[in-house]
Amino acid sequence: MKQTSLMKKRMYRFRKNKRAWICLWIFGILFLISLGAEFIANDKPILVRYKGAFFFPQIKNYSELIFGGEFDIDADYRDPYIISKIEDEGWMIRAPIRYSYDTINYNTPGPVPSRPTTDNWLGTDDRGRDVLARIIYGFRISILFGLTLTFFSSIIGIAAGAFQGYFGGLRDIMFQRFIEVWSGMPTLFLLIILSSVVEPNFWWLLLITLLFGWMTLVSPVRAEFLRVRNFEYVQSAKAMGMKDSRIMFVHILPNAMISAFTYLPFILGGSITTLTSLDFLGFGLPVGSPSLGELLSQGKANLHAPWLGISSFVTLALTLSLLVFIGEGCRDAFDPRRNV
Repeated sequence: MKQTSLMKKRMYRFRKNKRAWICLWIFGILFLISLGAEFIANDKPILVRYKGAFFFPQIKNYSELIFGGEFDIDADYRDPYIISKIEDEGWMIRAPIRYSYDTINYNTPGPVPSRPTTDNWLGTDDRGRDVLARIIYGFRISILFGLTLTFFSSIIGIAAGAFQGYFGGLRDIMFQRFIEVWSGMPTLFLLIILSSVVEPNFWWLLLITLLFGWMTLVSPVRAEFLRVRNFEYVQSAKAMGMKDSRIMFVHILPNAMISAFTYLPFILGGSITTLTSLDFLGFGLPVGSPSLGELLSQGKANLHAPWLGISSFVTLALTLSLLVFIGEGCRDAFDPRRNV
């Protein structure tokens, strides 16, 4: 009951921080929108009705013969001929942005990268792909990568910190020396080297980054366990024969999670920055994948097309700013020294 009341007070403090509360809503809305990227930016219609039948091109590929075409190939829903055939016998609902992240616009008003137009709201990149569509898909990948990395790194970091703080002694000293050596490694260079050894993909990059990204939560969790392990209720539990694992994760860990929770938005921001850096240097996601870092790299290589660098920079700066403000709100709300 006391824990529930304390959590309500902390949530009330977080909501009182209007900047953090508004940023949380903005970030949540943007992330939810990006999850439905296929319905916002896609070269395939959401729904097609032709000769009384319904078709779902985003789920299944259809031959253009079905819509009155002449060849047994996948229908190109941007082809004026196919569009006219469908509209003569039915209708279709299209996404607001009629380009996917890998769709090439062959009808740009000039050489690529082409300037923003009513067709390509933020212009195209150096391969004729719609910049806004790539930003939407790239934002989704960045957030999903950051959330996944934050989740797994938090589990490893919390477990390592709990082990050190609870048992202490020689095990704590040896583990701490290992962390000091491991954290002193030139992380970015090692990530580049490891990424260049194999063909990178989402899960491989996640694994490589996880090797060096799990240490953030070790120190606060370790400090909390060192502080609490000699409390009377812990000693009483030991005297009653309770298992160490139950004492650690049932009785001590909930207290340690308070300090660890405030780090999560900053870990998420750092994960996004790491992926962006690797993509910018060319050691990140496979070629052609939607990426904010790749757009930044294109902006650097095409200074005559400022919309590339500006759009990707604004997206990245907005994302990191939102996470920083959310993190500050969590830190202030969960600070035990603050009053309601």
